Amino acid sequence: MTNISEIVIKLLLAILIGGLIGAEREFRDKAAGFRTIIFICLGSTLFTILSLEIGGADDPARIAASIVTGIGFIGAGVILRNEGHIVGLTTASTIWIAAALGMGIGSGYFLLAGVATGLILVGLWIFPTFDQLIHKTRETRIYHVVFPRNTEKCGQLENTIVQCNLRIESFTKGLQAGEIVSKWRVHGSPQNHEHLIEKLILDEDIHELHY
Repeated sequence: MTNISEIVIKLLLAILIGGLIGAEREFRDKAAGFRTIIFICLGSTLFTILSLEIGGADDPARIAASIVTGIGFIGAGVILRNEGHIVGLTTASTIWIAAALGMGIGSGYFLLAGVATGLILVGLWIFPTFDQLIHKTRETRIYHVVFPRNTEKCGQLENTIVQCNLRIESFTKGLQAGEIVSKWRVHGSPQNHEHLIEKLILDEDIHELHY
């Protein structure tokens, strides 16, 4: 049987590591915050310890599979679709890796868990800066364009957007007061967006333009 002091060290280490990662999620006001990540890391550690104590180490893969399956349901709960975008993937992956850290701690791989925690914190704190730099060169805008009914304007607008080196993410249209009201979700560089706006403003067939 594992020494009681070793078990206590594992549980405290799980709380520390889960707290470090959870604090970052809490700071960014994410769905799974400080307490949630602590409980996930601590729970995975405890399940691993109990599984090794009760079932032995003959089939460690089964331990990992059970924890990964269970944590998948929690991770799925924080992934949402918001206005065509999928949000919560980073938080879900943080939950997933917090469980992996707990398994490593419970199995006694302290150095591995510590190094992995350092890399995770670097990723969570440093990588968003690179994300912001990327978003400055690429952005998504929504264009509301109103034009007369019974025209080929939709196809012409699509060609105009493509010619401006922009990508159409989604497109909807409807009929209102005898006119076609279209909504275009377009992704690309700010310069290309401005080029598109200039073309749309000069288009005499367009009655209204909102962006």
